[in-house]
Amino acid sequence: MAENCTHNCDTCKAGCSNSTAKFEKLKLSSGSDIKKIIGISSGKGGVGKSFVTSMIATALTKQGFKVGILDGDIVGPSIPKSFGIKTEGAIQATDEQLLIPAQSKSGIKIMSSGLLTESDGTPIIYRGSLLVSLLQQFYTDVFWADLDYLLIDMPPGTGDIPLTVYQMFPIDGVVIASSPQSLVSMIVEKSINMATKMGIKIVGLVENMSYVECPNCKEKIKIFGESKIDDICKKNNIKLLAQVPLRADYSSFIDSGKVEDLEVPEFNNVIEEIKKL
Repeated sequence: MAENCTHNCDTCKAGCSNSTAKFEKLKLSSGSDIKKIIGISSGKGGVGKSFVTSMIATALTKQGFKVGILDGDIVGPSIPKSFGIKTEGAIQATDEQLLIPAQSKSGIKIMSSGLLTESDGTPIIYRGSLLVSLLQQFYTDVFWADLDYLLIDMPPGTGDIPLTVYQMFPIDGVVIASSPQSLVSMIVEKSINMATKMGIKIVGLVENMSYVECPNCKEKIKIFGESKIDDICKKNNIKLLAQVPLRADYSSFIDSGKVEDLEVPEFNNVIEEIKKL
């Protein structure tokens, strides 16, 4: 509810300062039920946002939850490759013409534009309005069935897709992904401020590529210099959920489509915070 509101912002049409109140939330298809929706956002590309999404989904699934991923990075989808899902024949349809998401080997349901193209190298060349429309269809025209959590891997920045997710999806919280570079830390505040202005709860922040651990002495080498992430979290009153190391074997698992086989203990705290929503 917006500050100083005296009514329910989720349903009001009064046009008050809370912009989320001006948009009707999207509805799921018949037969689908999702308990919690979590967005994964970042200020810029290249910070490993899709990796964070994949690891959260994998960790939740290992705890027995039913999980889906809506790959909102329409023009740069990478989720299917991380899970080793091939394009051809990945997406089917019900008799009611609802799309049936692909499933990973552990049962994670995945809907992505990368599963609708002829090959991995086929580009999605859409204008902004078509991107938004496709994103909405990935929610309303997909038979998600019953899920405990739907994770939305959003494209970087504060453009059409993140704005649509915050305004039109019944989102319960957002995890912000970042990395230690000073430039990234500055830009990630834009994502924090956007979520705050839209009235979206920030679960916390995950700093990816925080350090490299020496395989011999186990010293943590900060290849991007000292992180400013503690200061950013303190300034914005949000939790630092994890600092994830940069490791070559992580990339190998992702490139080979075996992200579900990864064990990254740094995400345990992230999962515990998500479960509190």
